[in-house]
Amino acid sequence: MAVTRSAKSTQLSDHARIWFSLKSAIASSSGFNSWKGELPLAEAEAAPLDQLVRRYLRETLETLAY
Repeated sequence: MAVTRSAKSTQLSDHARIWFSLKSAIASSSGFNSWKGELPLAEAEAAPLDQLVRRYLRETLETLAY
């Protein structure tokens, strides 16, 4: 039996792949690593990478908005 994928599930899969790639690139950047180094150690180690990258992006955009 053939597996059919809806356009919506394909789109979600594409978005997940893009986010994974973007998150990986950001996490390996020097800016992210410097920012992460300024966090309390317990916070930097306990938070999931996804959460840290989202926070980094939010704080960076807030800084650029000024």
